[in-house]
Amino acid sequence: MDDRTQLIPRLKRLKLSGILENLDYHIQKAQNEKVSYTDFLLNLLLEESDRRDQHVLNIRLKKSGLEYDKTLESFDFNFNSQVNEPVIKELSTCHFMKKKENIFILGPSGVGKTHLAQSIGHEAIRKGYEVAFKNTISLLRSLNAARGNGSYNLKLKNICRIDLLILDDFGLQDLNQQQQDDLYEIIYGRYSKASTIITSNRDLSEWPSVFSNPLIGSAVMDRLIDGSVKIVIEGKSFRLNNFIKKNKLKSLT
Repeated sequence: MDDRTQLIPRLKRLKLSGILENLDYHIQKAQNEKVSYTDFLLNLLLEESDRRDQHVLNIRLKKSGLEYDKTLESFDFNFNSQVNEPVIKELSTCHFMKKKENIFILGPSGVGKTHLAQSIGHEAIRKGYEVAFKNTISLLRSLNAARGNGSYNLKLKNICRIDLLILDDFGLQDLNQQQQDDLYEIIYGRYSKASTIITSNRDLSEWPSVFSNPLIGSAVMDRLIDGSVKIVIEGKSFRLNNFIKKNKLKSLT
C-alpha cells in the first residue's frame, strides 16, 4: 500500500478532502522545485483555507437574495455623472455597518439605485457579513404569511439579527395596518443594532404618507433617520438607455 492510498481516508476523516483535488500537483511541484516540507504543508493548507472561504462566501451569497451580477465592478459610473463614485466606494468599505448607520438611496426609476444597493451588499458579504436583499412589500407579505404556520416570531427574529438588510422599492405601495405594524417591528428590532439600506422612488419628505397611522410612521422615521446617510441620484435611466439600444439594433437587422 503506497503513502497516497493511506492519505486518502485520513484526509477524508479530517474533512480535508479538498486537498486531494490538487495533491498530485503539489507533490510534483514540491519535487521539481525542491520545496521545503514546511512550504509544502503551508501551500496545501492555504489552498484548503481559500477553498473553504469561497464555499462559505457562495453560501452567504445564495442565501442573501442578491443578484450575482449586481456588483460594484459591473456598475457603469461613466453612464451617469450624478452618481457620486467616491461616496459609493466609501460605503463599499462597510464602515457604516460598524457604526450601525442606515443608508437611503433615493431617485427616479432606472438610475441604478437597486444595483448600487446590491453592490454594497456584495462587498459586505465579501467582508464576512450576512446580507438579506428583499423587496419591501414581498418581505412584509411573507412575514404576515408566517403567522399562519406559527413561524412569525422566528422569521422576525432572523430579519432583525441579519448584519445588513436591504429593503428595495420602499414606498412604491401604501402599507396596510398589518404591514405598518410589521415594518415597525423590523425597524425597532434593528435600531442601533444593525444597518439597513433602503431604496425608494420617493423623497424622505414623502415617506410619512406611506403610513395611514401617523404614530407608527413617526416612530419608524425617527429610528430610521437617526444615524443615516442619504444619497439622491438623478439623471439618465439605465433601463431606458438599454431599451433604446436594443430597439436600434432590431431596426438594423
